[in-house]
Amino acid sequence: MKKALFLDRDGILNKVVIRNGTVSSPWFLSEFEIMNEAIRVVEAAKALGYMTIVVTNQPDIERKKMNISELEKIHELLNRIFPLDAILVCTSCDNSDFRRKPNPGMLFEAAKRFKINLEDSFFLGDSEKDIIAGKRAGVKTILLQTDYNTNIHGIADYNINTLSEVINILMIHKVNKIKKRRS
Repeated sequence: MKKALFLDRDGILNKVVIRNGTVSSPWFLSEFEIMNEAIRVVEAAKALGYMTIVVTNQPDIERKKMNISELEKIHELLNRIFPLDAILVCTSCDNSDFRRKPNPGMLFEAAKRFKINLEDSFFLGDSEKDIIAGKRAGVKTILLQTDYNTNIHGIADYNINTLSEVINILMIHKVNKIKKRRS
């Protein structure tokens, strides 16, 4: 079975947009700004044998604040910049939707489609919803601490201050797996 690094999109691969003091997704390609460190993280994950899969809630589509063609343009750009295996999107505003984070539906969908071992996988996010979705799916979770999520404590397996720290976590995990096999 394969292993994956699941990634939230906004705040991990690209910068969030602040609208009226609230953290938001970019609605237009012109607002979309890549997080430079994220490129190295995704490339390193691929080099370490991880599939890289974006798992993102985009409810502003259903709310009619963003149109699907802008979302497609943003995801086309992501696919040109990052070596991604898939981008899974939930556009629903309904919290009972099994695909909408913090529910684990998109992670289960990816696991089934790509034959991923969730126990050997990670979810990198910047919100409580990301971490809860990862926990519910049985993956190890990594929370990127930011200026806008300082109230989240003690729920992720790993807390990091910079994206580059993800590379060390993945490398240490690989070394530990090798040691375990040899003992």
